[in-house]
Amino acid sequence: MNSVQTHLHKAIELLMLYAPKFLLAVVVLILGLRGIKVFVRGVVRAMSVGKLEPSLQSFLGSLIGILLKVLLFISVASMVGVATTSFVTILGAAGLAVGLALQGSLANFAGGVLILLNKPFKLGDTISAQGFTGEVKEMQIFHSVIVTSDNRTIVIPNGPLSGGIIANLSTAAQRRVDMTFHINCGDDFQRPRDILKNLLMLDKRILNTPEPTMRVAEFNDAIAKFEVNVWCNTADYSSILSDMSEIVKASFDNVGIKISFP
Repeated sequence: MNSVQTHLHKAIELLMLYAPKFLLAVVVLILGLRGIKVFVRGVVRAMSVGKLEPSLQSFLGSLIGILLKVLLFISVASMVGVATTSFVTILGAAGLAVGLALQGSLANFAGGVLILLNKPFKLGDTISAQGFTGEVKEMQIFHSVIVTSDNRTIVIPNGPLSGGIIANLSTAAQRRVDMTFHINCGDDFQRPRDILKNLLMLDKRILNTPEPTMRVAEFNDAIAKFEVNVWCNTADYSSILSDMSEIVKASFDNVGIKISFP
């Protein structure tokens, strides 16, 4: 009986000792989580007012929230008597192990941060990178998604993307269209030149300023290589490039002039 009373007495002492700490830790945890949620929401709202990139807002908000929660849990653990020194050591070792296992993912993560900070492109831009050209549909932390003109969805890791060459085809309002036509015109260059000039004048998508240019780059076996350079609005670039080949061929066929293909 004395043994039972002794254990019961020790249990009551432990309860009296740790119960207030435990209850206080629970209260701090609940209030802390709510406070972090409100704080992160305020930070995201401030970044939105500052017109920060939406993708960057979401990423930084999540990162701040995770860091604050880790600090909160460490503080709560110390309140109930858990040795935080060993806890932090274990956490650091686990982080190192995870980092070594996920080197590629961390490189992509760092690349995503660089892209969000440097802003070489934004959603909706048409870019050429890593051997692919398409419209940017998604900008995630680890990868970016572009859709090509033939409707292929390309997922590019942000590590190679941020470290490679990116050609943003949507930055400028106007682009130059470079076209080459091989025309079997004998010794008469002027006739095909006049036809090409007339076709360029009729196409309203082609800008007058800068003025279109045309020259015979090569002449071989009565076949002249005409190089044509015109300017257009960026949105019309692809359609002009695809349409002009068909229009030029049809126009020359109508007058009996043949177009050769190298």
